[in-house]
Amino acid sequence: MTLAEASGVIQHAKIPASSGVTPQNLSSVTTHAFEGARPQRGKHPLVVLSPASEDPRMTLTSLATDLASHGYVVALVGHTYEDSGETLANGQTPPCAICDHPETLDFASVAASRALDVSFVVDQLTHGTTAWRLAHLIDKHEIGMAGHSFGGAAAAATMIADPRVRAGVDMDGTFHPVPMPGQIDRPFLMLGRADGHTPGSGDGIVWGRTWAALGGYKKWLTVAGADHFSFSDLDVLQEQAGSPTAPLSPERGVGITREYVTAFFDQTLKGIHSPLLDGPSPNNPEVAFQS
Repeated sequence: MTLAEASGVIQHAKIPASSGVTPQNLSSVTTHAFEGARPQRGKHPLVVLSPASEDPRMTLTSLATDLASHGYVVALVGHTYEDSGETLANGQTPPCAICDHPETLDFASVAASRALDVSFVVDQLTHGTTAWRLAHLIDKHEIGMAGHSFGGAAAAATMIADPRVRAGVDMDGTFHPVPMPGQIDRPFLMLGRADGHTPGSGDGIVWGRTWAALGGYKKWLTVAGADHFSFSDLDVLQEQAGSPTAPLSPERGVGITREYVTAFFDQTLKGIHSPLLDGPSPNNPEVAFQS
């Protein structure tokens, strides 16, 4: 994070000064990513990641670094004017323009807008090499997308709008709108907390309608003890800041997310069968297979 991005997060979340969280220590959080690392030769699948509503792209860093370590090119999309601030190439960090009155939003329109963002990113990364000097590494025929919360709705909207995206993942997000039968006939994974996304209860009702509409390879997994932020970096950061988190440990939430999302893309983009997706695993007793 830049200092301006970190400041935006603190201001947007109304984190008090008494918490000890400052722009300086938030922006200095270290990761397992390195700039200038030499990539493996050849072509690699592209996975685009979209964060939750109002959250910056950095909240999916743990998933991004893990996917990259398994041979994927990963693009984290910061949806400008939709989050706490993304520092642009000109040095400006525009704040959120749609966060003050979420009750007035047409979320289906916002999801469609995100789909346009993602299609633009895919265009930039696969049409020539002007946007990124390593764009030649991307296998433009093997593209997937995963999103957390509203980013999951964006993943579905993008798959409907852009047939280049061959596989999608919704991590604990409500669908806006619910896909119609025939709109998504490509692989899709729904991964969410058991408290809220179990069939027949809460968002599980919406997920059930989506499940019925999905026409391709599909999996519906729920995680016991997880909360909404178990599928991003936020529970890990909140734990380090001394805030309460879900019954499922933050590190375990990140681990489960990484393991199942990577297995799904390995199977759908690389053609590598993953027994992890065949059914319940004794190593992951928190994870239940639905429907």
